[in-house]
Amino acid sequence: MAYVARSEAPLCSEQFGSGTARGCRAAADGSLQWEAWGRRWWGFSGAFTTKPGGRDGGERVAPGTAVPPLSRLLAVFLPQGFPDSVSPDYLPYQLWDSVQAFASSLSGSLATHAVLLGIGVGNAKASVSAATATWLVKDSTGMLGRIIFAWWMGSKMDCNAKQWRLFADILNDVAMFLEIMAPIFPICFTMTICISNLAKCIVGVAGGATRAALTMHQARRNNMADVSAKDGSQGSPPAPIPSAIFQETLVSLAGLLVSLLMLPLVSDCPSLSLGCFFLLTALHIYANYRAVRALVIETLNEGRLWLVLKHFLQRGEVLGPASANQMEPLWTGFWPSLSLSLGVPLHRVTSSVFELQKLVEGHQEPYLLRWDRSQSPEKESCVIVRETHQVLDKLFPKFLKGLQDAGWRTENHQLEVDEWRATWLLCPEKKLL
Repeated sequence: MAYVARSEAPLCSEQFGSGTARGCRAAADGSLQWEAWGRRWWGFSGAFTTKPGGRDGGERVAPGTAVPPLSRLLAVFLPQGFPDSVSPDYLPYQLWDSVQAFASSLSGSLATHAVLLGIGVGNAKASVSAATATWLVKDSTGMLGRIIFAWWMGSKMDCNAKQWRLFADILNDVAMFLEIMAPIFPICFTMTICISNLAKCIVGVAGGATRAALTMHQARRNNMADVSAKDGSQGSPPAPIPSAIFQETLVSLAGLLVSLLMLPLVSDCPSLSLGCFFLLTALHIYANYRAVRALVIETLNEGRLWLVLKHFLQRGEVLGPASANQMEPLWTGFWPSLSLSLGVPLHRVTSSVFELQKLVEGHQEPYLLRWDRSQSPEKESCVIVRETHQVLDKLFPKFLKGLQDAGWRTENHQLEVDEWRATWLLCPEKKLL
């Protein structure tokens, strides 16, 4: 009796996340056969096949089990679907973020040692009540500062997340420097650590707010929770070096272990301790600068909008997100010299019906423009506004298309806008401003 063997025909291909697709074929015995490949981004290239058990005596292997051990390890530290589930700047940012976290952990150990020494730990003459009172005053000052700073600057940090992130880390270094110097001047010890803790609480507010803003930028599959949970994760560089993969917790643990070795060597020599602190602070600031500079945010804030618009008016071209982010000032230009206020109350725009009519004439846009009275005469201000609308009518459609073609996300922005809006009861075509 003769048998006719059926040829193996491809049925489909499948892939897990950003891994390379693997084919699924119909085997001659009617079973399914998978051809698996390693994920493209860490460099595996060997193929292998898994076959369900059948008449050929092959051992049954579940297709889902053919996952390299390295991929299982990386899944612990990286968001699911990496690298496609996060922004392209995720990996370089997290690498430099781990470096700064390690340096900050060592500096923090030196600062904590100095504070404990200052409140009397190890000193038989020190009063427990006095140490407790000092600690309570320090914490109370920080709590008050946290509340005031969050109220004052909370709404501004989304607009300049990179600058506030860098500000927070530098302020944290200043706070640790004050803690290290506090025992040297015992008369001012309480005041010094209160100022230091006030600065650290401001750092906590600014750092937490900007971390949330950057997580929102890096999450690309509605996976903010996953990215946030693994925010300290680090990926390896292009070469497949598993030992270069860390989580922020592991970096902090490494910092603590190094601190245990470092503190006995420097604790008896204040000048050596201060020298180590300055060295670690320099590394910390540099790593933070490189981390923030690695970010490529595709939404426009005031600084990036100014750069893109200036380049467009001068050369007729729109800068892409990568170029604009590289040119965006991080140290200077925090507060631009030209103040732009959006969503202001009507009394700041006009004070009479005649002025309001002048501002409305010649355009149908659902907003009003006005130059600050202190910066230009009244007649000149009206002329500037009219000419501005004419330029906008001519150039804005081209500018908007250029933004979209260059890769900017124009459906939202990071401009600071207040909550004032006007509803016009006598003018249906201008219902909301």
